[in-house]
Amino acid sequence: MFDQQRMNIVIVGHVDHGKSTVIGRLLADTGSLPQGKLEAVKQQCLANARPFEYAFLLDALKDEQAQGITIDAARCFFKSNKRHYIVLDAPGHIEFLKNMVTGAATAEAALLVIDAKEGVQENTKRHGYLVSMLGIKKLVVLVNKMDLVENSQEAFERTVAEYTAFLAKLNLEPIAFIPASARSGENIVSPSETMPWYHGKTVLGQLDALEPEGETEKIKAPLRFPVQDVYKFTAQGDDRRIFAGTLESGQVSVGDEVAFLPSGKQSRIASVEAFNEGPKTTAQAGQAVGFTLTTQVYIPQGELMVKVNEVQPIQARRFRANLFWMGKAPLIQGKDYKLKLATRRVPVRLVEVLNVLDASDLRSVVGKQMVERHDVGECLFETLKPIAFDPSALIDATGRFVLVDDFEIAGGGIILEKVESKETVDQAHVRKREQAWSTGYISAANRAAACLHHAKFVVFSGPPEVGKRKMAMELERRLFMERRNVYYLSDANLNGGLDQDIRVLMRDKSEEVRRLGELARIMTDAGLIFITALGGADEYDLLQLKTLNLPNEILVVHVGENPPEQFKADLVLPAGIDPKEAAEKVYQLMSRYQILEYFI
Repeated sequence: MFDQQRMNIVIVGHVDHGKSTVIGRLLADTGSLPQGKLEAVKQQCLANARPFEYAFLLDALKDEQAQGITIDAARCFFKSNKRHYIVLDAPGHIEFLKNMVTGAATAEAALLVIDAKEGVQENTKRHGYLVSMLGIKKLVVLVNKMDLVENSQEAFERTVAEYTAFLAKLNLEPIAFIPASARSGENIVSPSETMPWYHGKTVLGQLDALEPEGETEKIKAPLRFPVQDVYKFTAQGDDRRIFAGTLESGQVSVGDEVAFLPSGKQSRIASVEAFNEGPKTTAQAGQAVGFTLTTQVYIPQGELMVKVNEVQPIQARRFRANLFWMGKAPLIQGKDYKLKLATRRVPVRLVEVLNVLDASDLRSVVGKQMVERHDVGECLFETLKPIAFDPSALIDATGRFVLVDDFEIAGGGIILEKVESKETVDQAHVRKREQAWSTGYISAANRAAACLHHAKFVVFSGPPEVGKRKMAMELERRLFMERRNVYYLSDANLNGGLDQDIRVLMRDKSEEVRRLGELARIMTDAGLIFITALGGADEYDLLQLKTLNLPNEILVVHVGENPPEQFKADLVLPAGIDPKEAAEKVYQLMSRYQILEYFI
C-alpha cells in the first residue's frame, strides 16, 4: 500500500543532456500526470506539426519551448509504489546556474545527467562541485542518450571512469551510474532490453532504494529555530506575540528555556501554536509552527532560537567559507553585499580571498584578489552585525548561505569556521581614515572656545511612532534659542539629499547608518551639535555610529520600550512624552555632561 513518505531530489546536468526528458518520462511512466495531460501535449504537437518530446511536459512557458532550454528551476511531483518525489529541475545552461543553488539547497539527493555522446562537460563538473559543496551525499549519475553511442558498454564505462576520477577529488562517491535512453524509456522506469550487459537498477528503482535523510537524527540534533516573523494580535484582548518559523533541527516543548541569538535574550516556551490545529505541547524538526513566551522579549526577524541547555551555535562577525560565485561582476574586496543565512539578512563584506578554485578542473590559484564568475573561492567574510551559525558539516540549514549583489542572488556557499580578528572592517576603515584626516588651521579647542560648547552627535533612537523626531527638533530649537551651533538632520534629507539613486533608498538600514556616521564625523569636526532621529536602529547600528564618529563622541537618547542592552543609552525616555519636556531632559543631561560649557 502506498504511504506518504516523501523525498526531495534535484536533477542537474549540462544543457541539452536530457534532464527535462528524464523528468517527463518519470512523470508519464509512473502515471503521475493529470488525466489527459500526456494526450493533450501530443495533440498540441501534432497540431503544430512538431514531433512530440517528453521534455514538453515540463516546459510550461512558451518562450522556454522556443529557446529549447529550461530557464527557471521547475518543481514537479511524481510517485512510485514506495514514496512521493518532489523534483527540482535545476537548469543546466551556464547563464542560469544561479537558479541551481536555490534548487539544490533543499534536496536530499541529486540525479546528475550526462549525455553519453557528448560526455563530461565543464558544467557537468561545476554541477558535481555544487552538489558536493551543498552537502548532498546521495548522488546518482544517469548516462543518458545511450542510443546515440549504439548502447555501447565501452562508451558507458569511459564516462563512468572519467567522472568517477573527477568526483574523487571532491571526496564524493556516487551511489550508482545508470545507462539509459530517456527518449525511449530505457532504464528509466522499466529495465532496458537493448543493454543486456547492465544488471543494475533502473532510475526509479535506484531512487526508491535511497534511504531518506534520518528525521530521527534531525530531531536529536540541537534546536535551531530561525525566527521568520513575529505576529501580534490585538483583537478581543488577545495580546499574544507569536514567534513564527520552521524548526530546522531539534525539538522543543512547553516550559523549555530558550535563548535568541545573537541578541542573547532568554525566556521560556509558554505555548506551541500551529495554523488551524488544536493545542500542541511539543514541536520538532521540519514543522512550521509558532511559539509564545512566558516573558515578552523584543527581537528582530532572523534571530535564531535555541535551547539554553544544548550545544550552542557559533556567534561571530568574521568567518571562513567556500563560495561558488555566479554574479555578473566579480566578487571583490571592500564591496558590501547582503548575506542570507536561514532567515537572517545582514550586510557582509569580503575581507580576503584565500584561494580560488576553477570548478571545471579544480585548478587552484593563490593570490587572486577577486572571485570571478563560475569560480569557487575560499574566502574570509565579515558581517556588519553578529550572526549565529553552525559549520555546514554539522547543521546544513544554519551553515549554508547565499550572497545578494544588486538585488540578485550572485553566490552560494557554506560556512567552515569562525575566524578571530583583532580589528573589524569598520575599525580598520576609521583607523586609516584618521591617519589621512586633514584639517585646517582651526583646532577642535578653538571651535569649542568660540562656540562655548563642545561638539556632540546626539541620536534619538527607538521604535516607530514614539515621537523621536519632534523631540529632536525641539532640542534643536531649545539650543538654537541660546545661539548654540546646532543642526537637526532628518533621515528623509539624509537619504534623499545625499543620493537620489532609488536603489540606494531601497537598501537596508546599513547604508543609511554608514552615511550618517561619516557625515557625523564631519559635522562634529566642524564644532556643531549634530542631532538626528534614527528609526529602527538596533544596538549594532548605534555601535557602528559610535565607531564611525570617532574620535568625537556620541550621545544616545532611547525613546520607548526595549532599550539596547549591550550598548547602553545615555538617557531613556517613555514613548509619548511631551516633546518639549523630552528636549528639556536631554538639555539637562548635556549640561551635566558639561557639553554646553567650555572654560578657557
